[in-house]
Amino acid sequence: MKKLYTYPAKPFVKWAGGKTQLLDDIKKTLPCDLSRRNGVTYIEPFVGGGAVLFWILQEYPNITRAIINDINAELICAYRVIKYDVENLILELTRIQAEYLRLDETARKKYFLSQRERFNKRNNSDVITAALFIFLNRTCFNGLYRVNSKGMFNVPHGKYANPKICDEETLRADAAILQRVEILCGDYSQTGKYADFNVLYYFDPPYRPLSITSAFTSYAKDGFDDNEQLRLRDFCRKIAKDKSMFLANNSDPQNMDNEDDFFDQLYNMFTIKRVSATRMINSKGGKRGSISEIMISNVANIP
Repeated sequence: MKKLYTYPAKPFVKWAGGKTQLLDDIKKTLPCDLSRRNGVTYIEPFVGGGAVLFWILQEYPNITRAIINDINAELICAYRVIKYDVENLILELTRIQAEYLRLDETARKKYFLSQRERFNKRNNSDVITAALFIFLNRTCFNGLYRVNSKGMFNVPHGKYANPKICDEETLRADAAILQRVEILCGDYSQTGKYADFNVLYYFDPPYRPLSITSAFTSYAKDGFDDNEQLRLRDFCRKIAKDKSMFLANNSDPQNMDNEDDFFDQLYNMFTIKRVSATRMINSKGGKRGSISEIMISNVANIP
């Protein structure tokens, strides 16, 4: 079966820890016969920006069923609006883009803060919520999504000269791909009911911080600490027993401490390898560079 090039789908938002740069490493870890398998279900319990989702459904058109999930309700709202109502979303984003781009820098910041306040009221229609979500992502500092303990989005304004707020081509391409996707919202554990033979999971959870100052796990108000990392390991064990395949990425603590074998011990029953990635989220450009991340998998153990 040939690859699908009709829809150049890609993430519609910038997302912390996006996996576009690791797609080659992910592909090398997937089953070598994945493109020849029939009836494969792909599940991504922490979908985030969807880089792996959009890539894998174009790279492997034989995957006819996919399920995505995220605990971030506004992110999932955006996915659903793109799937079911993309043209009205494009109209709203086009309007916002025209209003924003004609302003000077001071007025842009004021506009951004007013839209952030509107977004945080959580009383908008789905189309408006999705449009505000994308607008804020495209115009906030570094494209971060961060909330405080009350669940309020609090990332400051970014100073971009000409941000592309409405990417019509990408939105329509993503909408086409999402017709093959079931969209869930909530804790990742709800995807466990789909675990079975010929099911492939990809996990991109909030990374364990390499240091206190690098902690960035607040894309949901409850955070993701070491106890959550343990719970995720137990979930991986469970789906492995159900004969599902999985891949998971996380930070490599040994970037900071060669003796820190947290994940090596946690996942010692599975295959672990280290891959190179570029750290992109730091206010100081000098601290952006290549580091290693870990990739965990049971694919080698699944016939």
